Amino acid sequence: MPGDWDNRSMSNNSTSSYRERLWPSPGLLIALLLLLPAVAMVMTPINAAFAIPTAVAAYALIAGSLVVMSPTVQVAEGFLSAGSARVPVSALGEVQVLDDEALRKTIGPGADARAFLLVRGFIHRGLRIEIVDANDPTPYWVLTSRKPQRFADAIATAKAGVKV
Repeated sequence: MPGDWDNRSMSNNSTSSYRERLWPSPGLLIALLLLLPAVAMVMTPINAAFAIPTAVAAYALIAGSLVVMSPTVQVAEGFLSAGSARVPVSALGEVQVLDDEALRKTIGPGADARAFLLVRGFIHRGLRIEIVDANDPTPYWVLTSRKPQRFADAIATAKAGVKV
C-alpha cells in the first residue's frame, strides 16, 4: 500500500463527501453471456447433460467475482481511499480530471512505474492525483471513476477543510 498512513478501517456511519463503487458495467456483464455457448460447446462432447448447468455456473462464478471484488473509491474523514490504499488529503496535490484519451495517455507507456493505479478497463474516465508528501515514493495516483468531476470536487472540498 502506498505511503505509511494510518490504516484503521473507516466506520460505516462516517460522513462521506464522495463514495463510488466501481461496479462492472452492464455491457460487460452482457458480453460475458458469450461464456454460455462457449462453455456449453466445450462441455457437450464430455457430458451433454451437464453442458448448460456448467455454462451457467461458469457465468455466475465470473460475473459474481467481478461484482464482489469491485473496489470502492472514497473521500471521507480527511482521507482518500481507493480499494485498500489510503492517503490523507493533506498529502494530495493537483487533481486532474481525465477523459478517455487523457486516461489512456496517463496509464500508457509513458506512465511512471511508481504510480498507484486503481483502473477498471470498463470505466473510461478518471483522475490523476499528485502526491506531494516527500516521504512517499508514489508520485501520483490514477483512479477511474464514472463521475470524475464530482470526485475531484469532493477532494478539493476535503483539502479545503483540512488544517495543515
